[in-house]
Amino acid sequence: MRELFHQSLEDVQSRLVEIADLVTVSIDKATRAFATGDVALAEEVIADDAKIDELAVKLDEQAIEILARQQPVARDLRIVVFALRVSASLERMGDMSEHIAQLARLRFPERAIPKGLKSTFTQMGELDVEIARTLSELLRTQDLRFADTIRNSDDDVDELHAKVFEKVLSDNWKGEAGATVDATLASRYHERFADHAVAIAKKVVYLATGDWAVDEEDIALAAAEAQEAEGQGLA
Repeated sequence: MRELFHQSLEDVQSRLVEIADLVTVSIDKATRAFATGDVALAEEVIADDAKIDELAVKLDEQAIEILARQQPVARDLRIVVFALRVSASLERMGDMSEHIAQLARLRFPERAIPKGLKSTFTQMGELDVEIARTLSELLRTQDLRFADTIRNSDDDVDELHAKVFEKVLSDNWKGEAGATVDATLASRYHERFADHAVAIAKKVVYLATGDWAVDEEDIALAAAEAQEAEGQGLA
């Protein structure tokens, strides 16, 4: 019975990785659709979001069933709580990808990226894709160094997000109302995507330490401690 229980826990964690991999594909397609005006690619992202939602719901149902039937304690309980919280964040990351794709579809046949911001949004898109890939590795390995990488990349996204707002609020901005709305919304979606990844990174630290109140500095500290323990042969 205990073996079956632990298999269920492992399955829950594997499902999280599966969803994270789908989110990576989603944000990659969404950013490319946004940059190029590829409406077919945008439609793929929008259609595929239902799969992410479905998997998140199934994972939640499985986690709740484990809670009801097995009444886990200690680390086993942390895994179930962790899975419920992480699935919600992954689902929201999928939504952010979908929103970016919807902007691309809305402006078709024109490109949604406003003039003067192409480089900024290219960088934001690349960062979010890399964050998603790193997140998949974090969930697959629970290596806290990946959590710290996500935290650092999120700072870079925040800086670009601020630059977008500085641009559209400056006296030199010549964009029309639609371009201003597109820029602010798209920037916000990219920024929120990265924020959800950081939220998941914090939950991985919680899983490792049992400390629920994790802030961004704690991610860096936990990663450093894990690396030190590995160097000493304790990990």
